[in-house]
Amino acid sequence: MLEGIFLAIQGAASQGIIWGIMTLGVYITFKVLDFADLTVDGSFALGGAVSAILISNGMNPFITLFFSFLAGSLAGLATGILNTKLQIPGILAGILTMIALYSINIRVMGGRPNIPLLGMATSLTIIQNILSLSKVVSDLLVGFIFSVFIVLIMYWFFGTEMGCAIRATGNNEKMIRALGVDTNVMKTIGLMISNALVSLSGALVTQSQGYADVGMGTGTIVIGLASVIIGEVIFGNRFNFLYKLSSIVMGSIIYRIIIAIVLQLGLKATDLKLLTAIIVAIALSVPVLNKKANKILSPKRKG
Repeated sequence: MLEGIFLAIQGAASQGIIWGIMTLGVYITFKVLDFADLTVDGSFALGGAVSAILISNGMNPFITLFFSFLAGSLAGLATGILNTKLQIPGILAGILTMIALYSINIRVMGGRPNIPLLGMATSLTIIQNILSLSKVVSDLLVGFIFSVFIVLIMYWFFGTEMGCAIRATGNNEKMIRALGVDTNVMKTIGLMISNALVSLSGALVTQSQGYADVGMGTGTIVIGLASVIIGEVIFGNRFNFLYKLSSIVMGSIIYRIIIAIVLQLGLKATDLKLLTAIIVAIALSVPVLNKKANKILSPKRKG
């Protein structure tokens, strides 16, 4: 039992760090932009579909990651245009793009609901063969390299003038607009970056699991939110932006480990969505419960 749990944790950590890239994308929209973007369920599958079809047609798997990244940014652009130019509410704009992407993803995959990559080289198997590593270790290594690189790039970018404008748009849109910043452009850029990262994560997950499926993005937004909340609750928000970004990736790893352990303990896979909802609810309630506990335990002020 313990050996099985240990092996499950290893696999969960390798998957968690790859899914952590998706979580960073979700963090940009929900925390930085304060934009409830549901596009990610579609853009995650889009990244996998683009990568899989290009690999099956003989393209270098590393190059396919760039095209998946680009495809995701276009999905974010579509949501941005619907929201900023057509004045469609953010949630509805994301839902419309997500619905459209279902049909687009099937078209990308040549009318098939899934594309297997069995026997085909992927970026993960190439690294695995070159360094003579196990699949779990190679997934962990590739995920770690990508995550560190993306976290550092995001930390740098959100410290630039444009990055600060995007953050300010999420914090106080009216104020930053009064300073002459086009907040519609900032929103759209943020959505493009977010969905590009989600799509990149989808491509890496596809290459890791060896197939792309049109339904692989279902529930992605819930997983992303759970990971973001877990990271914030466990590691807090007291430190700088680099620490926050790193904690988001750690939240994704912890989420996957929790799922792996409960599956090893006998939970049915069909109950995972229920478990995720419970985890999110508990994580969201922790700050509120802490405040209530502090009020009860703190001494009353003398009148």
